[in-house]
Amino acid sequence: MSSDEAEDWFMQSLTLYKDLHVFQLEHPTKTIEWTGEKSICVAGYSSEKNEILELLLPLKLYAKGNQGLCPERDFKVQHGGFSDEPVECLRHIFGKRCVVTSGRHSSNLQVWDIGQDDNDMMKRTGVINCGHTSATGRKLASGFTEDASVLHGSTMRDVQHTDVASGRMLYAVETDSLDVVSGLQFVNASTFAISATNGTLYVGDSRDPKISHYALSESTTGSQWAFGLRKAEPQCDPSSCTVARLSSFGQVIVSDLRNPSTPVGQARLNLQQNDPSNEFLTVTWAPALDNHLAVSGFDGTVQIFDTRSWITDTQTPLPVFVHQGHNFSCEDKGDTSLLVTTHVWHPGRPRTLLSAASDGSIHVWDWVDKHNETIDK
Repeated sequence: MSSDEAEDWFMQSLTLYKDLHVFQLEHPTKTIEWTGEKSICVAGYSSEKNEILELLLPLKLYAKGNQGLCPERDFKVQHGGFSDEPVECLRHIFGKRCVVTSGRHSSNLQVWDIGQDDNDMMKRTGVINCGHTSATGRKLASGFTEDASVLHGSTMRDVQHTDVASGRMLYAVETDSLDVVSGLQFVNASTFAISATNGTLYVGDSRDPKISHYALSESTTGSQWAFGLRKAEPQCDPSSCTVARLSSFGQVIVSDLRNPSTPVGQARLNLQQNDPSNEFLTVTWAPALDNHLAVSGFDGTVQIFDTRSWITDTQTPLPVFVHQGHNFSCEDKGDTSLLVTTHVWHPGRPRTLLSAASDGSIHVWDWVDKHNETIDK
């Protein structure tokens, strides 16, 4: 990538973004987790000793008026600690000042106290033993129980719901399926959805060990799949939830949890696949912008789509916005292997996202909708 291209993008970015802030981690992260309205937690995955950090977002992001482009490193480290193994997944426990992590080399989960204002250290306070399974890289979801709990699993047959403080198993899925879990999330205190890497969607209830599954048609198999769950609020009725499943070939299938077998929308996204491992595939729904979803993990960009025009016949829609900032902020401008490792939407600001890349960069950006600039942030 030439210096002229980078300069051109820099000039264009003045009109593309209401805000753009850049931060550089020592090691890249594949997880960005909200711990508060203005704070996130990240953790390294690429070295033997990995930092876990709680970062305060740039205060300028919340200042009134348009701050424009702001590339200085003005995230603030609030709390920090170290993991003895690469962190594959991290989840903030609902209503608590703690997070749970899964690692690359161990099947057990680590419990961390984030820390308070008078102490900047994050400390490991416990270990959840996942039993006889040897499966690593477990996916996690915070429970909505009064006591801290986490739903976790690497394959469907070892998915369980566990009390964080005692390590006691509260629930286990009753299935022999060896489908590999690509993601899981609670809909409310008892109902949850799980996606497998083969695209099968599972819907279960922690009051019943039996679980329903909805496989994809044969024509959509043969690739890796990730999923994103759209909810109207943190806990809601399954009938109001929508699931988007994203394949490594760029196919997206949108389903309603009232009838997961029948898609309500489909698309074939024009995405260049630069990562044969499909390790970072991410699809998320905007919580404060109706019918918009973001996709990353294919290259160094985050692409945003408006799904309102999607129909059941497969189409190839254009993105309404593409964040290319990681490509231009990368120190090695010729590195074509740069990948966005994850992204998240801000829970309350409609067009604000955070994204991280394989070079250790983290961006928080508020994109301008050229088609409708009258909507407030």
